[in-house]
Amino acid sequence: MSTATLTLVFLLLASLYSFLHILRTVHRKYDRKLPPGPRALPIIGNLHMLGNLPHQTLYQLAKKYGPIMSLRLGNVPTVVLSSPSAAELFLKTHDLIFASRPKLQAVEYMAYNSKGMIFAEYGSYWRDIKKLVTLELLSPSKIEFFGPIRRAELGCLVESLRKAAAAGEVVDLSDKVRELAENMVYKMILGRSKDERFKLKESVEEGLNLSGGFNIADYVPWLGALDLQVHLILWGWV
Repeated sequence: MSTATLTLVFLLLASLYSFLHILRTVHRKYDRKLPPGPRALPIIGNLHMLGNLPHQTLYQLAKKYGPIMSLRLGNVPTVVLSSPSAAELFLKTHDLIFASRPKLQAVEYMAYNSKGMIFAEYGSYWRDIKKLVTLELLSPSKIEFFGPIRRAELGCLVESLRKAAAAGEVVDLSDKVRELAENMVYKMILGRSKDERFKLKESVEEGLNLSGGFNIADYVPWLGALDLQVHLILWGWV
């Protein structure tokens, strides 16, 4: 191995050590202010502990650390609530402090840099969007205007379920409800039933899968530029 290669390796190791030292310092600073929780590893935090069934893992951890515990998901400090009284503190008593949703990389692309009402940061812009939606889409006059469409579509759904029950057929109720919502949206927006040029349900399902899927850049932002998940998929490791 040449001297230049050894020097490069040494510099990389020194840089990594310095980076991990900074992370440990930051973690200790935050840990003094956060509720109790399991010890986090450098870079990945507690992500390795969640496993395939995160809800069961969190339940077991809550029994050890209490109804309000802290985790570190990558670089993201996270507080996990496991009791109704704790949830009331966050969702009712101090709801304005925790009103904003976390910023996800997928939402930046699908919601115009988090400009939609669902993912927009709580503030003046979010209040303006909410006011617009309330006045133009959810006002009593608008709801009543689309009442015949809702009643007609619900009547069709009930009739189809009645026929299926009489014939002893198995019905996927979740799929029927999604189709009901899709038909109503088509008629409210386009004034007619489904149009093959607009596959609304497929687009919504794809958006939910993308925004709800695991993305390492959401937890370790500086890894986002490397796009590791794409490379892992191409290499067949994921």
